[in-house]
Amino acid sequence: MISQKAKYALRALVALARTHGRDDARLISEIAEQQRIPKKFLEQILLDLKHHGIVSSRRGKAGGYMLLKSPDAITFGEVLRIIDGPVAPLPCLSHVAYRRCEDCSDEASCEIRQVFARVATATREVLDGTTIADCIGDAAQDEARMLIA
Repeated sequence: MISQKAKYALRALVALARTHGRDDARLISEIAEQQRIPKKFLEQILLDLKHHGIVSSRRGKAGGYMLLKSPDAITFGEVLRIIDGPVAPLPCLSHVAYRRCEDCSDEASCEIRQVFARVATATREVLDGTTIADCIGDAAQDEARMLIA
């Protein structure tokens, strides 16, 4: 399960992606209100994303936050790893924070690990293959379908 912080980060990035390329910086207060995210919490999230090169900020009258990377270059997997850490159901399956399970004598023959290895692979494929741009495209298609209907 992803954390609420990760969910807020993804929602904030989708909101920023909607104005990406228009040279518009978005105020934290705008994003917080629109996405129903506590402002102080959003500030921390955007700082984390800024330190990882996902967003940038600008001060002054036209200040605020904007995407530093293109929405099609930001994957759900990348964001989840920044915010929540490794995306693995077991520590022995993590690529970046591997830790041997204390109760396991042989990883190669561990039936539980074998099942969760398939889960981890499928999860990584979806998360690393889905971008923020994909969300916007899906939402735009849904809106268009509703207008036609």
